Amino acid sequence: MSNAPLDADGIPICDGPDVSPRKPKLQAPAGAIDCHAHIFGPVARYPFSPKRLFTPPDVTLAQYRALLATLGISRAVLVTPSVYGMDNERQLDTLVEMKGAWRGVAVVPTDVPEQELDRLHKAGFRGVRVNLFAKSGLMLDDLETIAARVSPFKWHVQLHVDSRNLPEIAPRLRKLPVHVVFDHMGHIPAEAGVTHPGFAALLELMREERFWVKLSAPYRLSELPYPWPDVVPFAKALIAAAPDRTVWGSDWPHPAVPGHMPANFVMPNDGDLLDVLSAWTDDPAQQHRILLDNPRKVYDFD
Repeated sequence: MSNAPLDADGIPICDGPDVSPRKPKLQAPAGAIDCHAHIFGPVARYPFSPKRLFTPPDVTLAQYRALLATLGISRAVLVTPSVYGMDNERQLDTLVEMKGAWRGVAVVPTDVPEQELDRLHKAGFRGVRVNLFAKSGLMLDDLETIAARVSPFKWHVQLHVDSRNLPEIAPRLRKLPVHVVFDHMGHIPAEAGVTHPGFAALLELMREERFWVKLSAPYRLSELPYPWPDVVPFAKALIAAAPDRTVWGSDWPHPAVPGHMPANFVMPNDGDLLDVLSAWTDDPAQQHRILLDNPRKVYDFD
């Protein structure tokens, strides 16, 4: 990504997803849910935040639905990405188009009007994201205020944080009046090891009933190619700590953020991303929980 081309604003342009996703060997259960994806563009209709770290290419709902069909997955959770700042309209319009069958995670300011939260809730949003890797959304200082704002709607806080910093943050998280979902396995580099105090703090939280984690984006954590073997111990430990509060996400279309990706990053094939779940758990019942039962609960699917 250090040599990525720049857009007209001097911001790195990231690659699009693999256009030839293969059919995975793992058979997802009927009604399975991808818990982390984004739709981008067209930029003329949905302008990006000037504070964005990268510029993604357009990807359409039709492209994403074709991918889900290849994976054998029928439902999704769309997350407002950092490039849109606190503008949720691109993901919201997609949820409306899906007629309530999908869910979303929004980014809103702490002073968001109640009627706006109600509008987003009716469209299918069930969480608010605090992304500590970005500069265009909520910050750590906003955590308690935004949690209080979304609590009446029974939303959760989705926290994108480097878990190496969790020991100092954990006491605050335990006091929140909402559930917390950790992005991307706590986004701790695999080279830090499962004995790192930050990952130990994550596991402690995961043993408590209000904490969830997305088993997603192993390629963001590993310096190794697929099947990212150095990530396996992290995924196994998270599943063991919270078998009923782990969910799977593709992170499609895999926006590669400069400075936050391994040096040898290669755009993953989405068939690989589903199949690697078999390396994390070979128990069909646990796979069923991760792909269907658990996300139904945390995202309020019918």
